[in-house]
Amino acid sequence: MARPDKAATVAEITERFRASNAAVLTEYRGLSVAQLSQLRKSIGGHATYTVVKNTLTSIAAKEAGVSAFDGQLAGPTAVAFITGDPVEAAKGLRDFAKTNPALVIKGGLLEGRALSADEVRKLADLESREVLLAKLAGAMKASLSQAVYLFNAPLSQAARVLDALRQKRAESEPAAAADDVPAEQAEPAEAAAETTEG
Repeated sequence: MARPDKAATVAEITERFRASNAAVLTEYRGLSVAQLSQLRKSIGGHATYTVVKNTLTSIAAKEAGVSAFDGQLAGPTAVAFITGDPVEAAKGLRDFAKTNPALVIKGGLLEGRALSADEVRKLADLESREVLLAKLAGAMKASLSQAVYLFNAPLSQAARVLDALRQKRAESEPAAAADDVPAEQAEPAEAAAETTEG
């Protein structure tokens, strides 16, 4: 009877490894049930925190193709299976471990890559996906504004130069027009003046 239960547990853990984009292996020795509940709530939006049996987890990890936890499955073990933002889940685990030193982060897995405990802490120091996306959007908006300015600046400068040239030409044309009256236009006027005198 225990065998089908174990097979079902292995299948469930295997599926969690496959469905998660990250996982963090922890030791929870000394934490109370209330503290574990608090931890589950603190990372609930991004991960599920599951207490696991080491031998079954080892089998499930092999079936899922995960080798990140080889040699680390000892003592009371729990895995945070992360399906949301890995940074936020790592922050939740790190912050909880600060106030509850009985929680020990042993290692992790991020998109198939093994992480040491230090790398999990460094992951927690990163900014969340939403913050990074907001910063990227702000940088892109600033870059676009600069590009628009750079494209418009030569055009507006060229327009100002052309306008100044037109204005200068318009100012010089009336003076030139008065000085450069064609001879044909001047002669009929003189002839008309002679006929009226005569």
